[in-house]
Amino acid sequence: MQSNRELFDLYQRDVYRTCYYMVHNTSDAEDLTQEVFITLFRSNREHIEQLKAWIMKVTVNHCLNHLKRQKSLHLKVAANPHLFTGTEGKSVDRQVEERESAEEWAIYMNRLPAKIRAVLTLRYMHDFTLAEISKLLEIPLGTVKSRTHKGLKLMEQILREAGAQIPKLEGENYEQRRKGIEA
Repeated sequence: MQSNRELFDLYQRDVYRTCYYMVHNTSDAEDLTQEVFITLFRSNREHIEQLKAWIMKVTVNHCLNHLKRQKSLHLKVAANPHLFTGTEGKSVDRQVEERESAEEWAIYMNRLPAKIRAVLTLRYMHDFTLAEISKLLEIPLGTVKSRTHKGLKLMEQILREAGAQIPKLEGENYEQRRKGIEA
């Protein structure tokens, strides 16, 4: 079993990044990260089989609870997205480009409903399978699939409104498109 320090060192970036993408506010993300780790440190994790999945579940639940308390999904975008991207050894031009890209995606993600944002963050930021997301969020697999589909449709619409040129591919679903892009 890992010590609290090892647990923090290993998962702090993933927890913070998830919190940031969920709430889009640096100070709130930092506070939520601290709350998540306090919860984790106080928990008995001896019998947890998939530690990262459990940590992400606790993280997403904390973020969703925070958003409910805020009663507003129009939170400001933080000015420091570089905090969760590795900048060691990268040129200044590359760092600026990545920062601008992260800010753009944060703005687009902020326009999605919180429940859809949670599913897309776990799926495409942390590469969880649909079944793992279903277990993490304790929702049916069909709900995960529909939220993923709806989220991708909404993101496509948001990107089109922003002026992005997205080709219409008839007869293909998003997973096939994704596999084609990754190849």
